[in-house]
Amino acid sequence: MSRGPEGFRAGASTHARGAAAEDAAAEWLEERGFEILERNVRYDVGEIDVVAREGETLCFIEVKARLDGTYGSPLEAVTRHRQRRLLRAASLYLVDRSWPGPCRFDVLGMVAEGEAWRVELVRDAFQG
Repeated sequence: MSRGPEGFRAGASTHARGAAAEDAAAEWLEERGFEILERNVRYDVGEIDVVAREGETLCFIEVKARLDGTYGSPLEAVTRHRQRRLLRAASLYLVDRSWPGPCRFDVLGMVAEGEAWRVELVRDAFQG
């Protein structure tokens, strides 16, 4: 992944940090064959960080990034409450776009390590 965590460092605004992490996540996913369809899809019930296709499967991807492991794994930050919000937003997305095929929920965790990211993708991380 060529996009490092430089824009994610302490002192940057929360919005800027989130955008930097999501940019790096989208690049990482594309490098692995995902087709990014949309980012930051917002509904009143929640937001979808990344909507992508992997083969014939539509993927709703929650991106969580951390400067380090002080507050635990970024994957642990996707609580049941956050999952419910993502499920509701994805349901609206599927209706809006009339998606006929399979879909799943993935979580992409990123931890800054020097000038690079340590990335972990959990496919089909939870069920709707």
